[in-house]
Amino acid sequence: MRSPRLATASIITVLSANLALAAGPDLGQVDRQATNYIAIAMFLTFVAGTLVITYRAARASKSAADFYAAGGGITGLQNGLAIAGDYMSAASFLGISALVYTSGFDGLIYSIGFLVGWPLVLFLIAERLRNLGKFTFADVASFRLDQTQVRILSATGTLVVVAFYLIAQMVGAGKLIQLLFGLPYLYAIIIVGGLMIVYVAFGGMKATTWVQIIKACLLLGGATFMALMVLAAFRFSPEALFARAVELHPREQALMAPGAMVADPISAISLGLALMFGTAGLPHILMRFFTVSDAKAARKSVFYATGFIAYFYILTFIIGFGAITFLMPDASFFTPGPDGVVNRLTGMIGGTNMAAIHLANAVGGSYFLGFISAVAFATILAVVAGLTLSGASAVSHDLYASVIARGRVSETREVNISKISAVVIGVVAIALGYTFENQNVAFMVGLAFAIAASCNFPVLAMSILWRGTTTRGAVVGGFLGLVSAVTMVVLSKAVWVDTFHNATAIFPYDNPALFSMPIAFIGIWLVSRSDTSTRARAETAAFEAQYIRSETGIGATGAHIH
Repeated sequence: MRSPRLATASIITVLSANLALAAGPDLGQVDRQATNYIAIAMFLTFVAGTLVITYRAARASKSAADFYAAGGGITGLQNGLAIAGDYMSAASFLGISALVYTSGFDGLIYSIGFLVGWPLVLFLIAERLRNLGKFTFADVASFRLDQTQVRILSATGTLVVVAFYLIAQMVGAGKLIQLLFGLPYLYAIIIVGGLMIVYVAFGGMKATTWVQIIKACLLLGGATFMALMVLAAFRFSPEALFARAVELHPREQALMAPGAMVADPISAISLGLALMFGTAGLPHILMRFFTVSDAKAARKSVFYATGFIAYFYILTFIIGFGAITFLMPDASFFTPGPDGVVNRLTGMIGGTNMAAIHLANAVGGSYFLGFISAVAFATILAVVAGLTLSGASAVSHDLYASVIARGRVSETREVNISKISAVVIGVVAIALGYTFENQNVAFMVGLAFAIAASCNFPVLAMSILWRGTTTRGAVVGGFLGLVSAVTMVVLSKAVWVDTFHNATAIFPYDNPALFSMPIAFIGIWLVSRSDTSTRARAETAAFEAQYIRSETGIGATGAHIH
């Protein structure tokens, strides 16, 4: 039987491999490992606490506003923490620190890309979203446009993003539970899916919010401890830390130089666009702005969230360099190659995505290792709950209540449809997670950002900011962005070669945002300009009323003028 350190190493290897931001080969079957009882105890404590919160939230949820938006009673600070909890994924914690470990300075490209989208959300989206919408971003996009067509487009974009995001999260969480408890994989993902359904179907947004807040605090606390222990070893001198890392790393001086990981400018720009604008189009993030009382609180939410997220990404940078200094001198963290020589860069037990977890053991021992394992699960569960709620809301509020029932539906029935949708999405997620058990589906995370940047964001931004946007333009441009993004990713190396095993990629870049985003924006502009129908003129005329409400909040639900 393996030691707890190696057991947890195997756990997080599988977890991080599924959530890293680059596609890879088939993962193969994963053997069950020695049980980590410390991690299990912490995991059960987290689950028990969140189930109590879900029970109390279920008793307090009386209306659709309670279920979808926590009754608008979440404060700016609480919502900022919840947004951070929803956004800081295991891919961020494990993947970025691993990139810094292997590539040094270049690892920052993801940190910066994930972060710089937030000022965009702050200045362009947050207040207008809260003033114009009710429960989902489709409320905003369809404010002056045709409800049926725009909501179908928005719901489609939401469900596609949720599906791709959810698969990767479910596989990672299922592998984690499988190895923590020694359960068969199917039972493991049923447990994950069951918890997800309970949080969303019974507790709604209130329960989901508090799961995300608790997770954010745990992750920030754990990452802070790791970073402090690393810095303490160098008397809190970043210069000494970097100098030692350069001395130990195979790349030496190139460790602090840019350009080694993404040398192609087109790939770098396309990746940056996806990460930045995708943030402003993620449905589970946009939903959070309806949980606060008014636009001022929405603005505060983004301000706090940006601070927490920026702080977290600084920590991942320190953790990555700390892993170099703590792990590379110790051969016990690596497996010898065929010739018996240890490769300190690629020979790490479980792969380089294990860097942060091995570092947790190095600085805090088995108890901290167990804590970080439990936090990794909490991280996934919080993201999964937010994704499920946004998908269920798209089905019940956007499709059923607004398109099928055309507004003639009671709040109780709408909430019940949402709960049923959450159950169905949970079952589908379990089925997809089981289907993709041994396949690295991490490219779907990047695809989710690319689709959000190519479909959701253009439609949302143009409907809010450009007077000339018409229903026909929004629908055609949105679907063009959606279809082109999916098509380009399928034809890229990440899918066409690595997953479908073709010889060469048809589309030469892994990320399509640089191409699919302009297609969406140009489609919206061109079709809207050519639309001379009576409806188009009425929609253009209605922009003035939308603009006043978006800027002042007059007429917004629960709004106050500041």
